[in-house]
Amino acid sequence: MIFSLIAIGLLVKKIGMVGKTGQKNLTDLVVNLILPCNIVESFMVEFSPDIAADFTEIFLISLLIQIGCVLLGHLLFRRTTEGRRKCLRYGTICSNAGFMGNPLAEGVFGSMGLTLASVYLIPQRVMMWSEGVTVFTEAPSKKALLKKVLTHPCILACFIGLFLMLTGLRPPSFAVDVISAVGDCNTAVSMMVIGMILADADPRTLIDKDILFYTVLRLIIIPLLVWIPCRLLHMDSLVMGVSVLLAAMPAGATTTILAAQYDGDAEFAVKLVVFSTAASLLTTPLWSILLL
Repeated sequence: MIFSLIAIGLLVKKIGMVGKTGQKNLTDLVVNLILPCNIVESFMVEFSPDIAADFTEIFLISLLIQIGCVLLGHLLFRRTTEGRRKCLRYGTICSNAGFMGNPLAEGVFGSMGLTLASVYLIPQRVMMWSEGVTVFTEAPSKKALLKKVLTHPCILACFIGLFLMLTGLRPPSFAVDVISAVGDCNTAVSMMVIGMILADADPRTLIDKDILFYTVLRLIIIPLLVWIPCRLLHMDSLVMGVSVLLAAMPAGATTTILAAQYDGDAEFAVKLVVFSTAASLLTTPLWSILLL
């Protein structure tokens, strides 16, 4: 179903039904409305000590992954040109887990998978607006960083969801129905947008040793480095599954935006996002099979 939705997105972009402006509007709609509703809905479950333990585990795993990705970004791309190095470092730190990972976590692991994915993404969103931005420009001030993080719609949705889960309070039934109806659009719209990104690719121009190396690192090596210790430590299968699946996501689309804005290699950034996303259509099912 997910791959069919991606194919639909590719088709509607190819035939001109949706243009660049429409694609951007859909992306904004997902990030600022549909995904936050999806997150709030996923937190409306009965709280238990087991859930608290899972939240703590996946938060710590995500934090360690982010620290590891920052170190890898510093160490592995020193021999590339400065413009490419910025894109590769940022793409290593900030994957597309926030946009692509949530619907996949829900599709593979159910509603609790989405809840855990929302917690997993908190360290990544913080890193995205701090270390990630410094790859392209000067470090933001602590005040600016705090504002960016705390006002992000998905972070706000996590806080609202946690409040509802911990207190047991619920919005009026009609509001729950509205939140559910909007949130249920997440998988369909998100995957179609991924298809639209792929529609812009010319396969003949995507083969590049730096892109191939990054793709293997992002889609195979990093999740493997997460999966092995989780297995050795006998982590909860759901926590491990969500952590590995989200660690195996391709380069985030914001790589291209920041590269264009801050004198990175914008053309290379587009190829990096498109090729790693296309490759993830092969690796994601394999990871899903391994983790289930």
